[in-house]
Amino acid sequence: MTTHGGSRPAAGRFRDTALLGLALVSLTAVSAWSLFIGVSDIGISDLLRAESSRMLLFVESRVPRLAAILLSGSAMGVVGLIMQSLVRNRFVAPTTAGTVDAASLGLVVATIWFAGASVFLKMTIAVIFALAGTALFMALVQRLRYAADIIVIPLIGIMLGGVIQAAATFLALRYDLLQSLSAWTNGDFSGILRGRYELLYLVGAMTVVAYLFANRFTLAGMGRDVAVNLGVNYHRVIYGGMALAASVSAVVVVVVGGIPFLGLVVPNLVTMTMGDNLRRVLPLTAVSGAFFVLVCDIVSRTIRFPYEIPVGTVVGVVGGAIFLALVLRSRFNAG
Repeated sequence: MTTHGGSRPAAGRFRDTALLGLALVSLTAVSAWSLFIGVSDIGISDLLRAESSRMLLFVESRVPRLAAILLSGSAMGVVGLIMQSLVRNRFVAPTTAGTVDAASLGLVVATIWFAGASVFLKMTIAVIFALAGTALFMALVQRLRYAADIIVIPLIGIMLGGVIQAAATFLALRYDLLQSLSAWTNGDFSGILRGRYELLYLVGAMTVVAYLFANRFTLAGMGRDVAVNLGVNYHRVIYGGMALAASVSAVVVVVVGGIPFLGLVVPNLVTMTMGDNLRRVLPLTAVSGAFFVLVCDIVSRTIRFPYEIPVGTVVGVVGGAIFLALVLRSRFNAG
């Protein structure tokens, strides 16, 4: 990863502000557009006339869907950035560290053995499993700390995720939950309504917490010796940051399902432009993550209109292509 920056000249700060402003304007414009995309035709005139059926659809479905997209997209982009900084590997993210797969396994277990439980309890179980899966990944990473190849660590995470996913699939097959498991592992906003997305405000709060501790995450990402010399409790910050990432990922999986590659490609694209200081790049990463998911969601709604495909499929295709390009670029630079 690139060198962490300290203070920046005025020209650099102006560029960062300009990029963030441009991203916010773009996100606002696309967000307004997305509110009027759907099978049911809603126009600005309908809202101005306060036409009852159109207003009900707008408030109950379109606005909650947009809020869910913005909250989940920004949060997953931020936690991907945190994981990459703490592990010091640009190819580590919730989907390449077994975190999302562990959360899905937790949902399967919660559905089987706590069938009548509340959504909050199921979310708690998913968070516990995500924490356990991430802790296992970190234990493996400790043994691979000095691996020369940057691809080795995410490959270990992908293999760990595959094992966890196999266990989830086995349980889902045995208890006739394969369709539910498929929904949990592939993000979809089509079922988002008012009253079914509010848990995502938790990830919004956790994103704010991530920003408050961004400087500590940056120092921990420089390595143990540097962090300790600067007065940072290295292990507490490392495991606290990974726990934050696991919790956010689990909540997103519970509400909308897994969103592949989001936490991988968005932080890479942002840090390639602005460097790795988390306090500086985190706002743009959050806005870019929301923008990326929102654009993919619009594509998912329009590519086969009036039918809709899961947004996770679109993100997977686009994100997979970007991931491959990043891997090839890394190998080319290494060579």
